[in-house]
Amino acid sequence: MTDTLDDLDVEGTTVGVRVDINSPIDDDGSLADDARLRAHVDTLSELLERGGRVAVLAHQGRPGGDDFVSLEPHAERLSTLLERPVDYVDVTYSSGAREAVRNLDDGDCIVLENTRFYSEEYMEFDPDAAARTHLVEGLAPVLDAYVNDAFAAAHRSQPSLVGFPSVLPGYAGRVMESELDVLGSIEETPEPRVYVLGGAKVSDSIDVAWSVLEKGLADHVLTAGVAGNVFLTADGVDLGDASTDFIYEQGYWDEIDRAADLLDAYGERVALPRDVAVERDGERHELGVNALPPADSEAAMDIGSSTLSYYERILEGAGTVILNGPAGVFEEAAFENGTRELYNAASDVDTSIVGGGDTASALRSLGVEGFSHVSTGGGAALRMLTAEPLPAVTALEDGPKHQQPADD
Repeated sequence: MTDTLDDLDVEGTTVGVRVDINSPIDDDGSLADDARLRAHVDTLSELLERGGRVAVLAHQGRPGGDDFVSLEPHAERLSTLLERPVDYVDVTYSSGAREAVRNLDDGDCIVLENTRFYSEEYMEFDPDAAARTHLVEGLAPVLDAYVNDAFAAAHRSQPSLVGFPSVLPGYAGRVMESELDVLGSIEETPEPRVYVLGGAKVSDSIDVAWSVLEKGLADHVLTAGVAGNVFLTADGVDLGDASTDFIYEQGYWDEIDRAADLLDAYGERVALPRDVAVERDGERHELGVNALPPADSEAAMDIGSSTLSYYERILEGAGTVILNGPAGVFEEAAFENGTRELYNAASDVDTSIVGGGDTASALRSLGVEGFSHVSTGGGAALRMLTAEPLPAVTALEDGPKHQQPADD
């Protein structure tokens, strides 16, 4: 059982709060999208309003990427969202960071520097080893408690996620609490349950499909996107050179065999696209699977209208829908229709859950709303949907449970 903010005596407590505010960055270094920051406003506001002294820990980007930047713009944006000053500190665990944390008063908030500026954050540790890293040993002495609200990163076993709760009382923030409540009780949602698995993370989609079908959690699995193309190939459909080459280039050839095995075992519950959309002479053109393969240069970019109607009929009878991944290349206007209309149909189901990551980004881009729950995590959500443990959550559950005063 994971303790939550309800179990934390906040007033006067110095709290390290791990959030996931990894965001797209504009060319000028500003935030292009603050959706992930907004997700954590409730947790941070509650801690501050209850008199907590809050030090925010987070990562941004990967080394070598254009989005591998400091968290200064994030602190500025949080100041606006929280309607109170949020200072940025350009270190994470050094003496300067410790001094900044010690100087916090009740209701104060600072953002410490990008945890990924330190190489330890790229390594996977068991919790005991993570507790001995420079990051944790440097910062933990000035903290009374640790709150993990970074569900989107909870499938990782890095120091900022599993090290602190090994030496400090650990609590789930409101984002983490909500995600665990919803995704941890899928088996209690209304039946029939329909999983819509699209996007380009084919291995993850097949893992989810195997898991939910074997455990009886899914009545139907609808396939789309690159995952749908792999299932069509596994079913003997020739998608043409363009789509087949892409599957090869992405290293998905072995996934075709896994998809074929799944169809052999559960084919009556797995729905495949009946038609696809390709680009022909600069326009969208739909082809039934019996009319494939298309011309060599024409890749399957979206599901077609026949598939959409077929999938909508299945969704109309669903009690719960779990949606993960777009139906095609929704970023291009000519091929957004399948994703948009499939998402709209899914949002009409009484219990509708979105698996986060690219799916949540697509929702925002297309302006589709009305879901019961939109997860903040892609990989973490998939891990929960396959009943795999999340290292960061296990660390919270196994760590010390009583607050200790921090060093002065």
